[in-house]
Amino acid sequence: MKILFATSEAEPFAKSGGLADVSGALPKALRKRMVGARVIMPLYDTIQPEMKEKMTFITNITVPVSWRRQYCGVFEAHMNGVIYYFIDNQYYFKRDGLYGYYDDAERFAFFSRAVLEVIKHIGFKPEIIHCNDWQTAMIPVYLTEMYSKDPYYADIKTVFTIHNIQYQGKYGMELYGDVLGLPEGRESIVEYEGCVNLMKGAIQCSDKITTVSPTYSREILDPYYSHGLDMILKEFTYKLTGIVNGIDTDVYNPETDKFIYKNYSLETLKDKEVNKAKLKEEMGLPVNDAPLFGMVTRLVSHKGIDLVKCVFEELLNADLQFVILGSGEWEFETFFYEMSKKYPEKVAVKLGFDNALAHKIYASADFFLMPSKSEPCGLAQLVALRYGTIPIVRETGGLNDTVTDSGNGEGNGFTFSSYNAHDMQNAVWRAVAGFGNQEGFDMLRKRAMECNNGWSASANKYVKLYKEIIPKKD
Repeated sequence: MKILFATSEAEPFAKSGGLADVSGALPKALRKRMVGARVIMPLYDTIQPEMKEKMTFITNITVPVSWRRQYCGVFEAHMNGVIYYFIDNQYYFKRDGLYGYYDDAERFAFFSRAVLEVIKHIGFKPEIIHCNDWQTAMIPVYLTEMYSKDPYYADIKTVFTIHNIQYQGKYGMELYGDVLGLPEGRESIVEYEGCVNLMKGAIQCSDKITTVSPTYSREILDPYYSHGLDMILKEFTYKLTGIVNGIDTDVYNPETDKFIYKNYSLETLKDKEVNKAKLKEEMGLPVNDAPLFGMVTRLVSHKGIDLVKCVFEELLNADLQFVILGSGEWEFETFFYEMSKKYPEKVAVKLGFDNALAHKIYASADFFLMPSKSEPCGLAQLVALRYGTIPIVRETGGLNDTVTDSGNGEGNGFTFSSYNAHDMQNAVWRAVAGFGNQEGFDMLRKRAMECNNGWSASANKYVKLYKEIIPKKD
């Protein structure tokens, strides 16, 4: 079985969010199952020089972008047992950051076309191209509309994974002819509600559609979660399935993590307290016995930060402390900064992102607060569980699939269902009460660390999915 994993970002080369974690970990897990999984992504200028030094030049070709042709270099690197291919074009990818440019549609239309063009030149013909989010949505469209009559491509299938349906690749219809270059009269493939919608095209043309959790696959059929795509998804529900993400348990491992203050395991769980004390000291909080709540998040309302803001000062009336790492909307950045100044013994905030500090928070906190309005899967709660840090989450998307309430003495966290600040607050109070029962809390921590949130089970489900669409050979 040969799978080409097409993505706009992948660890350890380029990352803006959870897609990079999945793109780095899932192909590695598939390789362990004797699946020939390889990754293809853009060669961004922001990739670290030491990573570029590991790459070797394969070839260069030209790739059609509507009426013009563009240079396309192809590089290869081997990392963690996986072969990575990199699409080089300095005009499109020699920029700061990965996204957010006026011509993102053209950049990733080029990338999508390049993926299909270069597979004839890399000595690896995939049986399935696994595409991810709107940046690769044109691959199934191009394959169906422009390549499928070529015998070389005729038996190649596509899987399209929706990591976050909010970002669909929506543009004006003028994009159709000047950038996408699809055949005349086929506008309906990518047209949706009067505009070009790249994700809609992938939903229509791919052989299978997956989301990153079973609950999310059901939620996006509801207009509340679908951001307008529920009607087209209902039309193609027969293609749709949800497979929960995992985490790379080699990267997130309290026994070997080089970023944390002191490594620990189930057998040495008391050393988690060393991490807690050291983090409080580093962040300028009093080192005491108060429960420590961690948040590593984008500071946006989508992540439930408006709920936290609503009752934050009420929470601080209790004997507890917060360490918050993130960036986002000015309103929330300003609020938490002000809270850290008003309550310096209870709140520590670092705006921005710091990977080492994120690891320290996962390893040091007693609880991890994640009250998202919607969450396709979420990786932070899985990482928290791995480190014995108890998640407090809203029952939505992947949070609902991976965290169960411990009220019956069997769960691994604390949950609430309504998107309501006081319901969230009640979950926090229950967590604080549980923290006061040392014996029970130690048992909860152990249950959390024993959760199997690696890629093993999910990779097996992807293998099964791939087998369903690969043509059987005589």
